[in-house]
Amino acid sequence: MSDATLRITEIFYSLQGESRTVGLPTVFVRLTGCPLRCQYCDTEYAFHGGEIRGLGEILEVVASSNPRYVCVTGGEPLAQPNCIPLLSALCDSGYQVSLETSGAMPVDKVDVRVSKVLDLKTPGSGEVSRNLYDNIPLLTSNDQVKFVICSREDYEWARFKMEELQLVARAGEVLFSPSFGQQSSRELAEWIIADNLPVRFQLQQHKLLWGDEPGH
Repeated sequence: MSDATLRITEIFYSLQGESRTVGLPTVFVRLTGCPLRCQYCDTEYAFHGGEIRGLGEILEVVASSNPRYVCVTGGEPLAQPNCIPLLSALCDSGYQVSLETSGAMPVDKVDVRVSKVLDLKTPGSGEVSRNLYDNIPLLTSNDQVKFVICSREDYEWARFKMEELQLVARAGEVLFSPSFGQQSSRELAEWIIADNLPVRFQLQQHKLLWGDEPGH
């Protein structure tokens, strides 16, 4: 698949703002396109446009930053079939690779070396019907499940789904993140503490540093 091509919105080097590698310098490969339209989406600029790049060229750009960590994101990266060989090629290059995916696309072909960060859509997202629950049995301790919480109702729904799907046992971590500008961070933190939930509370560190500016 050395001749594989992908439509790329941007490739940039920054700090990881979320997940278990938060704060670590990371190269982000943002693929173009997404079949979902979550109401809180902060990367609408990745829905369209982008530039067609070959797999070899992408690997060269990534290597130029000499990173330890690489995150493939979007949009929804798995909407492009050639995301699969890209992920394997990045792993083969020795990087610690993570994949940010909406949970609406099959993950069965994703390289097992990749840490899947699977976003289960809450009712507040407007896309809860798109959750592909066939992905849940494929999770391993290398993976993470993320809930973006928009309200108390979302929080209670996420608590229920976490227990129903046995996510703590299936995945390495469960992440609860407040919808930026919509759900109070402090309030969500206090709910988690009060209920003693076995989850990682996270803020979008990159937004605290750079706002919604692309390329960070």
